[in-house]
Amino acid sequence: MQRSISVIIGFLVSLHLFSQDEIIARIEVSSGAYLRYNTPLSADLSPLAIPLNDSTLSLYELTEAGRVPVNCQLEHGSHPRLWWILDGITEAGQTRTYQLQYGSINYENQLQAVITDSDLNIIKSGSKVLGYRHAINYPPEGVALIYKRSGYIHPLLAPGGNILTRINPPDHYHHYGIWNPWAKTHFREQEIDFWNLNLGQGTVRFGAFISTSSGKVFGGFKALQEHIAFNIPGENKIVINEVLDTRVYNIDSCYGKAAYMVDYTSVLSCATNDEVILDAYRYGGGIGFRATEEWTNTNSRVLTSEGKTREEADASFGRWVDVSGNYQNGTRSGIIFMSSPANRRHPESMRVWPVDSNNGRGDMYFEFCPTRHEPWVLKPGNEYSQRYRLFIYDGTMDKETAESLWTDFAWPPDITIIKQ
Repeated sequence: MQRSISVIIGFLVSLHLFSQDEIIARIEVSSGAYLRYNTPLSADLSPLAIPLNDSTLSLYELTEAGRVPVNCQLEHGSHPRLWWILDGITEAGQTRTYQLQYGSINYENQLQAVITDSDLNIIKSGSKVLGYRHAINYPPEGVALIYKRSGYIHPLLAPGGNILTRINPPDHYHHYGIWNPWAKTHFREQEIDFWNLNLGQGTVRFGAFISTSSGKVFGGFKALQEHIAFNIPGENKIVINEVLDTRVYNIDSCYGKAAYMVDYTSVLSCATNDEVILDAYRYGGGIGFRATEEWTNTNSRVLTSEGKTREEADASFGRWVDVSGNYQNGTRSGIIFMSSPANRRHPESMRVWPVDSNNGRGDMYFEFCPTRHEPWVLKPGNEYSQRYRLFIYDGTMDKETAESLWTDFAWPPDITIIKQ
């Protein structure tokens, strides 16, 4: 997560063993111009130049009532990051102060990444909320095997258990929950469609897990996904590598709704020394969502940041899009798809199926499509990142709340670390 981090170094500390209760740093979080509500935060700890690999960290908020323990989680790497939730409401212009120290607060991991033979499941407080398919999924019996693939999210569940996604619908067997293949592309002057599997030009498959995370603040994974072109010439060749970073945050509610958040980041790079052209087309890349079969044109809704409805949204641009619908059990759930200002062509264009799609049923399909209006050339040696946040909720949503959630995501709080 990119954010403004300023580190004030009071004095140089040689690397030595710290006592369990020794204070490491004071952390100040400024909400800035926006209201914050259960905001995921992270801070780069590498400038502190302290040993972390074998240490247990604890975090306390300093309040008028005293020190309050706060769930935190260390993400290791060349730039280790501390994660926590700015819990509750923080008004614009407020500053909240924390104390980071060695020592342990006895909390169990509340989000777990559990790998089975076929899927990686994110378990939140004992219940599955998200599944990622790493094994090959074969289409229904009697359907051509060309529709098989791996590397997609399904099921995605709302807080109350409603399933939001769908795979292999009879009208589009190549639709896979939440996924992001590119439709029309060119590689070495050959056209390749990674989306429409029935064309036999290409596919996307799971390559390997780079990492998995379980913890008090988030559970998630990084996966390598390989975009494979067929017959280039006479062989199958990986032409695009993608690192998919997905994490579910330990949030149970927000703005009075049962809800949680998922960050979904896709980083593309060329797998060969040749460029790949992602042609301008109304489908492809970004983030695509095939909704549950329970949602039709009679019980679902689309609302964009620009006030567009389902009838108007297709090919328009937006910072966020709210997609929701009713279920036969009498409940309602939805997802707000938020686009980062750092994404290509932000605000992003979108594809939304018309209300009379699929023989008048009006099944729901949505995607952010960064190549809707113009092509994108991927150059060897470069990385191209697209970042999205999903706010998954039960109930109904209004435009003001959705806008507040997006500003919180797009313009995160400022964090200052003062070494003690």
